Amino acid sequence: MDMELGLTGDGFSMLMQSLATRIATKMSYAQAVVILTLFLRWSPAQGSIESMVLGLGRHTGDWFEAAPAPEGDGEVLVIQLDSKATPTATEEELAKRRGPRSKNPHPGSQRHRGRAARRRRGSKQRRKKGDKAKNGKMATIVVMYTLKRSTDDMLEGPINKKVYASYAPKRHAVAIARREADKRGFGPGTEKLIQIVTDGDNDLERYIEEHFPEAEHTIDVYHVTEYIWEAGHCLYQEGSDELVEWVETQKETLYDGRAAEIVAEIDRRLAQLDPGKQSVRERLEKVRNYIDKRVDKMNYKELRAQDLEISSGAVEGVINYVIAKRFDSSGMRWIKERAEHLLQLRCIEVNDDWDAFIEFVHDRTREQAQQQRKNLSLKRTDPAPLPTYGLT
Repeated sequence: MDMELGLTGDGFSMLMQSLATRIATKMSYAQAVVILTLFLRWSPAQGSIESMVLGLGRHTGDWFEAAPAPEGDGEVLVIQLDSKATPTATEEELAKRRGPRSKNPHPGSQRHRGRAARRRRGSKQRRKKGDKAKNGKMATIVVMYTLKRSTDDMLEGPINKKVYASYAPKRHAVAIARREADKRGFGPGTEKLIQIVTDGDNDLERYIEEHFPEAEHTIDVYHVTEYIWEAGHCLYQEGSDELVEWVETQKETLYDGRAAEIVAEIDRRLAQLDPGKQSVRERLEKVRNYIDKRVDKMNYKELRAQDLEISSGAVEGVINYVIAKRFDSSGMRWIKERAEHLLQLRCIEVNDDWDAFIEFVHDRTREQAQQQRKNLSLKRTDPAPLPTYGLT
């Protein structure tokens, strides 16, 4: 009967697992327990909810591949890519988590227990200059949507915005974007316009040339503006009118599609620079080389005339909402493989595909149980490896 109804061998219905996991995509596991208890007067244990996340998370890769293309797309496909680091547990922290716990000499006082632990561990080693406190590991985020041309020849949207994120290498994210673009009817040879917006990341640029040779690749204009401010700080005093005037002049040049003139201006300033200011020279050369390498991707005047994108605001917002609000709170330390499942489940929830995803998992699990003639368990305690699509 359980197999016919699609019930798993976990002791929880699919509805309960769906509800608990969906709440866990929005808040910590401990808070998910509190919310469920407030409304249901009962909740699965925190460890059970995490096992549900790991279990459902094993199906996300197959879901993204099998999910149908959205209907009613526009004529222009926009793809924005960026990366965000989340705090990751170090080997030392993992050893503390997994090792045997010492006996608590003060069972009635958390305050004195902490003191005893600090005496046992010794003084904390001071971080060296440049050391990162959070040991961050990068996740790559893809935002895809279309724009539809209106009667007055303007591009309206975004339409059918979808989000994908993964801790797998950046090549994987670009390969997923290619697969989804083909699925949405923007494959090679269709002559449909694809615009890709990035911050100029060298790895992403290389993979975009490989997978999207036909696309219009644009560098986020606000990212370029930050480099211009960096150059201005090398030339003028902080807060001075001369600094603001110089930066505004370069910005006008940039928006007018004449980025090569900014490179020429920095070259002129470098020639006039005091030879003793080596650090200033290095900072200016860094700005100069960044812009010079990407001049062909900064034709903002023409892009605005076509009503195309010149900034990556959509992916910046997704980074904040999808990753920062769930994975970067105080005290959080993740293991990439365990965070991967939750991250992709959060993307499915943000894409408003949750119900379709749960139906996909339910039908798949029931079919497998009927084929094997046994009740299958959905929950897992160990995470699956990071996805490898596009890496081989």
